Amino acid sequence: MSDHDPRHNRSVTDELHPAIYLAIVGLALWFLVSAWAGFAADGDIAYLLAVVSGLMFITVAIPCSLWLASRAGRDTQPAPRRNRLRDWASGDFRTWQGQLKASSAAVQILLPLAAVAFGMTAFAIIVRSIELGII
Repeated sequence: MSDHDPRHNRSVTDELHPAIYLAIVGLALWFLVSAWAGFAADGDIAYLLAVVSGLMFITVAIPCSLWLASRAGRDTQPAPRRNRLRDWASGDFRTWQGQLKASSAAVQILLPLAAVAFGMTAFAIIVRSIELGII
């Protein structure tokens, strides 16, 4: 039996890679475009979509503002080189509950937004297909 742990040299961080924040913003925009494209035919629904857009804005603004606040107290010198997403994902991500692989953390963070965005796209396609008489 080997005592060598292949994970002992992995980098450990408690910060998300900037690409994860970009993915959050992209999925939120995808959701909003799908919702507006699929359901903005009536004035009453447009009002509700404006409320949903505000909620989605808050969903994106909270993690982004936390990220900006975490960077506020840092040294003003630029980092010598940013880690690539691949390097970040191969490391470990520290949470208050423990440690998990960074790629698993990224999936757990992005999965709810991706499910909502893709689901809204499917609903929009179905609604538009019914309106056009395709279905």
